[in-house]
Amino acid sequence: MSEQLQAAGLCLSRDGKIIIDRLDVTLSAGEMVALIGPNGAGKSTLLRMLTGFLPPDQGECRLGEQPMAEWSRERLARRRAVMRQQTLLTFSQSAESVVAMGRTPWPEAHSREIVAEVMQLTGCQSLAQRDYRQLSGGEQQRVQLARVLAQLWQDGAPRGWLFLDEPTSALDLFWQQQTLRLLRRLTRAGTLCVCAVLHDLNQAALWADRILLLYAGRLVAQGSPQAVMTEATLTRWYQAELQVMPGEGGKPHIQLRI
Repeated sequence: MSEQLQAAGLCLSRDGKIIIDRLDVTLSAGEMVALIGPNGAGKSTLLRMLTGFLPPDQGECRLGEQPMAEWSRERLARRRAVMRQQTLLTFSQSAESVVAMGRTPWPEAHSREIVAEVMQLTGCQSLAQRDYRQLSGGEQQRVQLARVLAQLWQDGAPRGWLFLDEPTSALDLFWQQQTLRLLRRLTRAGTLCVCAVLHDLNQAALWADRILLLYAGRLVAQGSPQAVMTEATLTRWYQAELQVMPGEGGKPHIQLRI
C-alpha cells in the first residue's frame, strides 16, 4: 500500500478561538506515529479531522489522490478505523458482538474467522461472551482495539490507517506493553499506519517511529523521538521541569524533576 493520508492547511475555529492553525500532516503505511502535546493542544480535534469526522474551516484531507470528503462512508470505513477514548453502550451486548461491529463495512464472508483472530491477537478471547457493559475499563479498551482491527482486516492483516485516542489509558502495565508491541508489529508489515494520541511521553518515545508535537493547535515539532523529545523542546512546550536521559535503545527517557 503506497498511498498516503495527507492533510494540508487545516484550520478550525470555534467561537472566535483558533483550535487548529494551518496544520500539515502526512501519514504513511508502515509507521507508528504519536500525537503528543499538553492539554488543550488540539490532539483529539486533529484526530477527528484526519479521520473525516470533523470538516476543517480551511484546508483539506486527502486519502490517496482523492479528497476524503469525496469518499463514500462505506469505502472510507474500509480504509480507516477510529478508536475513541470511551465507547459507551446503553444495551446489553457481548464483547464478541462488539468486535463483530467492525466488520459492518464488509461482506459476511470470513467475518467469524476474522473476529476470532483479532480477539486472539488482542488477548480478549476469554471475554467473548461477557456483557460489554460489565467489563472493566481496560477490558473494554482491548475489545475496542479488536473491533477497529477487525474493521481494517484484509487478507490476513490490517490494511489502512488506524487512529487511536489514548489507547492505553485504562490498561495495566502488562496490557500496555502487549498492546504497544502488537501495534508496532502490525505496522512493520508495511500495510498499516497507526496514529495514536499518547499522554505518556515515555510510551511515545519508546514505541513511536515519529512524533508530532502540538501546542495551541499548531504543529511545533515533528520527527524521530530523539529529534523531538529533547529537554529544551519539551520544557518549552509543556512548561514543566523535566529531565531527558538516554533510555532503552537510545530512545529518550523523560522524568519530572523533584
